[in-house]
Amino acid sequence: MIRTIAVEGYRSLRDLKLPLGQLNVITGANGSGKSSVYRSLRLLADVAQNQVVGSLAYEGGLPSTFWAGPETIARSVRQGTQAVQPLAKRGAASLKLGFGADTYSYSVELGYPPPLATMFNLDPHIKRECVWHGPTYRKASALVDRRNNFVWLSTTRDEEPVMLTQHLGDTDSMLAGVADPHRAPEMLAVREALRGWRFYDHFRTDSESPTRTAQIGTFAPVLHHDGSNLAAALQTVIEIRSDETLANTIEDAFPGSRLYVEQRNGRFELQLQQHGLLRPLSAVELSDGTLRYLLWTAALLTPRPPELMVLNEPETSLHPDLLPALARLILAAAKETQIIVVSHAKPLIDTLTAEDGCTRLHLTKAFGETTLEGATLFNAPKWSWPAR
Repeated sequence: MIRTIAVEGYRSLRDLKLPLGQLNVITGANGSGKSSVYRSLRLLADVAQNQVVGSLAYEGGLPSTFWAGPETIARSVRQGTQAVQPLAKRGAASLKLGFGADTYSYSVELGYPPPLATMFNLDPHIKRECVWHGPTYRKASALVDRRNNFVWLSTTRDEEPVMLTQHLGDTDSMLAGVADPHRAPEMLAVREALRGWRFYDHFRTDSESPTRTAQIGTFAPVLHHDGSNLAAALQTVIEIRSDETLANTIEDAFPGSRLYVEQRNGRFELQLQQHGLLRPLSAVELSDGTLRYLLWTAALLTPRPPELMVLNEPETSLHPDLLPALARLILAAAKETQIIVVSHAKPLIDTLTAEDGCTRLHLTKAFGETTLEGATLFNAPKWSWPAR
């Protein structure tokens, strides 16, 4: 299980460390940094896919994602007796992302490339990567180490480090660019774990949404990020899970209703028979809220649960009466996978946080910096970054 998420230098996250449990709820006012935490997690997952450069470009490039405030915020500024002053930076500008887990942990540091005669001088370079054992980095616990283009396999104190490669591309992660399952199985384990993280964010339910049209049905133990295989995913749940979980979930949200899937010439189409109607309703006829709830049902009842699932504002378009049922669905899924929920819907938050073992992370913002409410030097998670 992931114990700590750490981000430094990303938007309002100047230096944020979040302790995690099995079920986590991130709350806070608008603009407090919840979306930045969600996007930083997606960036961390993109590293394993070698897509982090493109993802940062989509956000406006590395300069636009950097922390925009001073390197440190003086006490006089926090007390309001002095204005924020631009000071000379003591360290190199960088974006750091990392997580600490029970088994293997990982961090990556991105920075500016050296000045060269190229039009790609805003593409971030990966300066430092490290995989280590346990949730907290120590030099002795490092397993695989990368500095610029060199990747080493750590060995015992009396042995020389083993060079895995010295020609890794500046924008390539060692997770994606180096494959050595015999000498570095830890790197393979971290890569596959990151690639398995699932993110669900604002499903489309408009009239042109692929969820509203019949789709070619294929075995689908995982719901696509856009929900386009909704009917196939629900049919997979029906066939794999011998219990009445899906039927009970539908009954919990829509009493007296029954969900099934019709197949016509290989195309799957949802049918929802509601109490009091003479015929079932297809996906094209369902309300946005009903369709969105079915999407969350398919995502959370997956027969192939990931190591981590992140849900961004799942309450969107749902009537408050549906939030308790959604909360029960999330609580059931959290027994099989670690879940992070980003939300500001009070009924959903109250139901989830009332459960024993749920970790609530309330974010606040002051002087442009996102902080964790109640965090101090004494109760913050232990975390240290590998030195560049």
